Amino acid sequence: MSEVGLAVVGVTACNMQLGLHPFNIVGEKYLLAIADATQSWPLVIPALGHCPAEVVLSRLDGILFTGSPSNIEPHHFDGPASDEGTHHDPKRDATTLPLLKAAIDAGVPVLAICRGFQEMNVVFGGSLHQKLHELGGFIEHREDKTKSVEVQYGISHEVQIEPGGLLHDAWGRSSAEVNSVHTQGVDRLGVGLRPEAYATDGLIEAFSVRNAKNFALGVQWHPEWKALDSPFYTAIFEAFNKACQRRAASRVK
Repeated sequence: MSEVGLAVVGVTACNMQLGLHPFNIVGEKYLLAIADATQSWPLVIPALGHCPAEVVLSRLDGILFTGSPSNIEPHHFDGPASDEGTHHDPKRDATTLPLLKAAIDAGVPVLAICRGFQEMNVVFGGSLHQKLHELGGFIEHREDKTKSVEVQYGISHEVQIEPGGLLHDAWGRSSAEVNSVHTQGVDRLGVGLRPEAYATDGLIEAFSVRNAKNFALGVQWHPEWKALDSPFYTAIFEAFNKACQRRAASRVK
């Protein structure tokens, strides 16, 4: 990768206890997707429970809000208390929720994946189903944890893509096949969000921010998984990259 035109993309971390110490960690698949599928370099944003957003955003050309094993604490969307044992990450919530809104307001390109997608919905006043599989009426969106990771992140279902949006502009087609590795999903859509794709059961699987100053797309699936092996996933990162490159060019003027 040439350093000419190299943009810098923030990648959000999770706060996780490993042994006796707390760590900030990011799945390598997200870092590789930025490094390999864009003309950008990933820079990890730690989940310390606070973030000097104005300073951080002034130095970034885009932000990828990652997926995570944890769920957003339901008090952020006035949801009922989670079942005992649910994995939460309050320091991530306290970091990413205000940072996401600040990034969109500042015109920093945003790509939000899985938990990041759910964070975007919550930031705009939306709510989440905490356990889709217990509601009825939805297809199985969870991965089979008894299978290999290759199977878990393999193609699971089709999504129908809405015309005229960021996703359709990037892909140029009305449908695509995606993986599905999530338990939660959109209940009430956030104010100002535009549905971009639906699963076959009607669940919103992608949205963008209406009237955003720059690229702001959230997807429920995981396009970072072997992004270069899927033309659809690659197209998403290429569209994100174009926005990051434009911001990088404007920042060095």
